[in-house]
Amino acid sequence: MEFHTWEPVYEDILDDFGYPRDGDERARDRFGDLLGDDSTYDPARLGLDGATVAVAGAGPSLEAEADRVVDADVVFAASTAADRLKTEGVAIDCMVTDLDKNADTGRELTADGTPVVAHAHGDNIPALETHIPTYDSEFVVPTTQAAPAPPVRNYGGFTDGDRAAFLADHFGAAALVFPGWDFDDPSVTAEKRQKLRWAERLLHWLEQRRGERFDVLDGRRDDIEPVATD
Repeated sequence: MEFHTWEPVYEDILDDFGYPRDGDERARDRFGDLLGDDSTYDPARLGLDGATVAVAGAGPSLEAEADRVVDADVVFAASTAADRLKTEGVAIDCMVTDLDKNADTGRELTADGTPVVAHAHGDNIPALETHIPTYDSEFVVPTTQAAPAPPVRNYGGFTDGDRAAFLADHFGAAALVFPGWDFDDPSVTAEKRQKLRWAERLLHWLEQRRGERFDVLDGRRDDIEPVATD
């Protein structure tokens, strides 16, 4: 995903949520400052090219679908899915997070040599400042939804889960599976429900770009609003 392709979608997300673009840019720049000249992790090391990648969401169905995680070549865990899979005895290869829930898990993972894709956005600068200095930067993949500014990168995506899917696509994954995704979870807040709608739209866009059909979208496609890419 190149930023010029992502940018029109990003602008629609900002408009829909009322987020200020300069807030994302400030967070991106602060993230870069915190990392300084430290080396960061190259996701190509995960061996995604040609792999089946499980993008594990943190929905209620995750434990029941843990077998689908085990069958994948590479496992990405969105946020608290990392902890829940550990409880199930399932190892993960990478965690994707914006540090809003289980940031200590990210610290433990990087200390053990497991990469964490950490995301900077407009309202998480305090979390970045608190947690990123405690992470092993050699296992941090710094991301933004704004224009990339090295070392902070943008592979596309908005929520933890769909960002993981876009990253896997960027590095050549052959197939993506989505255990633990529950778009109609009645327990979430209104804002989270709005984010899930965007995640659904972005996955639909991604499957069209890939020429693939994600089973997590089966029975839903007719009601998904296409993203505007022009």
